[in-house]
Amino acid sequence: MRSRDSDIKSRQSDINSQLTIPPTSWYRSLTAAGLRNPAVHGRARYWLQVEGSFTRALQKQCIRSFHVEVRREGFGSPSLEESRRLAIPPRQHAWIREVRLCGDGEPWVLARTVIPLNCLEGEGRRLLHLGNRPLGAYLFTSPHWERGPLETGLCNPVIPGQPELARRSLFSGHNSALLVGEYFLPALFHRNTL
Repeated sequence: MRSRDSDIKSRQSDINSQLTIPPTSWYRSLTAAGLRNPAVHGRARYWLQVEGSFTRALQKQCIRSFHVEVRREGFGSPSLEESRRLAIPPRQHAWIREVRLCGDGEPWVLARTVIPLNCLEGEGRRLLHLGNRPLGAYLFTSPHWERGPLETGLCNPVIPGQPELARRSLFSGHNSALLVGEYFLPALFHRNTL
């Protein structure tokens, strides 16, 4: 007979396995997104506007630990909208990395990075071998990458627990660009000590 604790862990595991990135509408400014969803001006506002390394900001919120869980990475097709944003041909493959950024043992953020093939030349080959290391540790220590303006995302969750708000930006360097999106899970706001 299963214990109550194992039932709770099993349910949590089921929920975590369903945590996926929902369809998202992107806005060039926080103000424009706020006209459609005033929640961007609430507890999420800080996270939507964090300058510098998002990972570093998350680490500062942890009481015990921070880690990155790789959910998926490999060559695949970006969405049509991502291809347009990156100015690459619609069916061109890219290196796609999806991870969970976890604080104190629970997922706080889902992150999706789309890295076009031309970013993977020379020093960029390191992007193929990040493993459980945060992408930000590479981008913010390399003088070759520069972040563009932040965009605000309003997600359209299809199951409970999926992100409702997100942010993304292009990082440009080496005559190429990659796209980094961070999708906020409800647990981020429950533990927010800001």
